[in-house]
Amino acid sequence: MADSLLIIEAEERLANELARYLSPQGWEVQVASTLAEARRILSDEANEPLVVLADMTLPDGNSLDLLEDVREQRKSVEWVLLTGNGNMPDSVRALRLGALDFLEKPCSMERLSVVLNGARRGATAQGRLRRQCAEGVRRYGPEAFVGGSPQAQQVRDLVQRLIEVPISGLIISGETGTGKGLIARILHHGGARGDGPFIDVNCAALPRDLADSELFGHESGSFTGARGRHRGYLEQADGGTLFLDEIGELDPDLQAKLLTAIEDRRVRRVGGEKTFSVDVQVIAASNRQLERQVRDQRFRGDLYHRLNVFQIPLPSLRERMEDLRQLVPVFVEEFNAIANQHISHISDRIYQQLSRYHWPGNVRELRNVIERTVLLSQGSHLEERWLQLDRETGQGDGRAEVDGDRVIIPLDGSMALDEMDSYIIQAALERSRYNVAATAKALGTTRETLRYRIQKYRLQSSQMAAAAGHAGERNLANR
Repeated sequence: MADSLLIIEAEERLANELARYLSPQGWEVQVASTLAEARRILSDEANEPLVVLADMTLPDGNSLDLLEDVREQRKSVEWVLLTGNGNMPDSVRALRLGALDFLEKPCSMERLSVVLNGARRGATAQGRLRRQCAEGVRRYGPEAFVGGSPQAQQVRDLVQRLIEVPISGLIISGETGTGKGLIARILHHGGARGDGPFIDVNCAALPRDLADSELFGHESGSFTGARGRHRGYLEQADGGTLFLDEIGELDPDLQAKLLTAIEDRRVRRVGGEKTFSVDVQVIAASNRQLERQVRDQRFRGDLYHRLNVFQIPLPSLRERMEDLRQLVPVFVEEFNAIANQHISHISDRIYQQLSRYHWPGNVRELRNVIERTVLLSQGSHLEERWLQLDRETGQGDGRAEVDGDRVIIPLDGSMALDEMDSYIIQAALERSRYNVAATAKALGTTRETLRYRIQKYRLQSSQMAAAAGHAGERNLANR
C-alpha cells in the first residue's frame, strides 16, 4: 500500500513533475496549490498524509502558519519545506515548529527523494508509537489491577494518586507474580510520560559481563565484540520510564553507577569520553525486602533511599482470595479469545478448589492455571479436572525430581520461578556434598552468585556448615 504524500506547490508544472517522479517510489500523491486547499485536506480526518512537502511561499500566505495551526492535530505528520530565498528566520522557525528539513530551491530530485524517505520512516515510527501509547492507555488504566477486595482497592487508590504527580523514585514490592510489572505499566501509561518509551529490564537476567553495556550502552570498539555503538537501556528510556525489575539482583558496582546516573541525569557509555543528559523516570521492583538487604549490606543504602521516595507494596493472592471471582472470568475471557474457546460457565466447585490452594506463584500462577484449564476444556464449562491443584500442600500434580544428572521441573504452573531456582540449587548442592565451588562450577556460575542465592533461598544447613568446617580444617592442615 502506497504512503500518502501531500505536495503544497503553487507552480503547477513543478507540482506535476514532483508527482510523476515520486509516485513510482511508493507515494500516493495529493497536490494543493494554495494554503486554503491544503487546510481543507488536512482538516479531513479520513485523509491523513504521512508526509507534507510544502513550498514556503504560497499565493495566500506562508506554509509555516499552516504548520503551526495543524501540528497539534497532526503530530505524526512529517514536514519538509522548500524555499527559494533561504531566509534564516524562516528556517529557524521551521525547525522550531518541528519541520524535519528545510531545503533550498532548486533541489535535486535525488536529494529530495532521500529526505522524503527519511521522513517516511520517521512518520511511520511516530504513528506506530502513538498507536501503542493509545493502546497502552486503554489497556493499562488503574482498573487493570483487578479485584474488589480492600487490598486491591487500596492499591488502585495509591496508583491513581501517583499517576497525578511526578515520580522521582518508586519501589514496587511484593512476592513473585503479584503484578509489579502491571503496576509499573499503569503508572507509565497513565502519567505524563505515557507518550514516551517504556523499557522493561529484568536485572536478574542481565548477563554479568554485559550488564554495564546493557544499562549504559557502549561505543564501537570499547571491548571485544563491540562492533558498533549501542544505546543502553537508560538512553532508550529517555523521555519515558525505565522499569528495573528484581533490582536486588543488580551487581553492587552497577548500583553505584546507576545511582550517579539517576542523581546527575547524565550517562556515559562504556568506552565513551563524554556524558550526555537523559530524562528518565525510574521505577524499581523487588520480590524481596530491600530494607533487609540494606541492613545485610547486600544492597546500597544510598540507592535504596534515592529510589524509595514512594513505595507500593502489593498483596499476595493469599491475602485477597475474595478477588478470585473477579480475576478468573477476566483470564477465561482472555484465553477464550486467544484459543477461540467458548467457556461461559464457572462452577462454585471450581472457586472452592481455587480458594483452598496456597498460590505460591500468586496471580501469575492463577493465570497459568486458567490458561491450561481453558485450553483443555470442552464445551461451555470450565472443567474442574484440568485445574490439577493439590488442596493440602498447595502444589500442583507435577513434581520436581532429580533423575540422574537431570532435574525435572513441572511447567504446569505449580512451581513459581524462585521455587524452581531454589530446587535446582538445592539438588546441585546435595549432589556435590555441599561443596560451593563444585556446585558453582556445575551450574555454570560464580561462587559469589551462588552464595547470594543460597542466602536468598535460605538454603543454609548443618551439612553445609559441616562441609565448610571440613574445608577449613583441611586448609589449616595444609599450612
